[in-house]
Amino acid sequence: MAEKPDYYEVLGVPREANKDQIKDSYRKLAMQYHPDRNKSPEAEEKFKEISEAYAVLSDDQKRQQYDQLGHSGFDQRYTEEDIFRGADFNTVFSDLGFDFGDIFRQIFGGNFGGGGFGQRTNRGQDLLYELNITLEEAAKETEKEVEIPRTERCDVCGGSGAAPGTQAKICSRCNGQGKVQNMRRSAFGMFVQVTPCPECRGKGKLIEAPCRNCHGSGLVKKRRKITVKLPAGIDEGYQLRLRGEGEMAPNGGAPGDLYVMVHIVPHELFLRDGDDLYYVLPIGYPQAVLGAELQVPTLEGPTTLKIRSGTQANEVLRIKGKGMPRFRGYGKGDLLVRVGIIVPEKITSQQRALLEQLAKEFDENVQPKGRKFRL
Repeated sequence: MAEKPDYYEVLGVPREANKDQIKDSYRKLAMQYHPDRNKSPEAEEKFKEISEAYAVLSDDQKRQQYDQLGHSGFDQRYTEEDIFRGADFNTVFSDLGFDFGDIFRQIFGGNFGGGGFGQRTNRGQDLLYELNITLEEAAKETEKEVEIPRTERCDVCGGSGAAPGTQAKICSRCNGQGKVQNMRRSAFGMFVQVTPCPECRGKGKLIEAPCRNCHGSGLVKKRRKITVKLPAGIDEGYQLRLRGEGEMAPNGGAPGDLYVMVHIVPHELFLRDGDDLYYVLPIGYPQAVLGAELQVPTLEGPTTLKIRSGTQANEVLRIKGKGMPRFRGYGKGDLLVRVGIIVPEKITSQQRALLEQLAKEFDENVQPKGRKFRL
């Protein structure tokens, strides 16, 4: 499979371009490559390419993730449907007086409609759940049960919206299609505009005796427990997509998706940086000078760390393979131990005498007993 071109190069803008520059460049290219204006064989594919680039770079969150991950990581998180969902192309051409969604219906198919491109008809809403987990849970494959409120098909009417023993009748205006067509002229030529049927409000059917349980919607609110599988090494802010676990759609449409955003609770001992963990180890001055073997904690239990003689304050020692599992990869990161020197606030007379003798050996000036330095 050929490597996808860089979105910034596709639109011909620098990486630091602002939204207005991205919008202006896309508008110019869209006018140039729209298939109704440009009859070259590659025009339609080029039009799709620049529209995809605009859908990503005009969205702050998608642009940030694309800048961080590039195509390889970005494409793992987003499907084509995700990329275009929520992108509002209408504002780019609002001064031309037509609904830009009409153009995309011809190129991408009839599933795209509404005021903004990517808002699919007859599909349930997506849901977002924010899940807090511990660092220990993030370090291994974990299953968490979450409870979410969502719309589901009514058990009484089976999702039809009609009272038991009755049926909804087909709308005579749209013949059950739920949409009507109107011819419209725009700057690109003559287009067929598809809008929801005003008689049945896009449902295709009319209910004369609505179900009392769901009031004719075919849907009811419920709380549902769902098991979420977390892969080892998952990081803060990562979103897991559970297909079909979002809101149910009316009229038997496809359900939306559930997005689970992972938050990792700060750990009392470790600080995470990608696959590596940081830990601060306090040691005494004699241990730093003479060296020692000490026990340090890891996520798998304590391990022995050798402190060499002459270790300095803030020196970082590395314990390989004791960090976090590499997310969707192999191996583990490292545990980086930062050494801190403990300075006691109170000492005995014998300890003081030993330190004064040591200071004399190093030819260092120290504060005499019973006197205080003034600032």
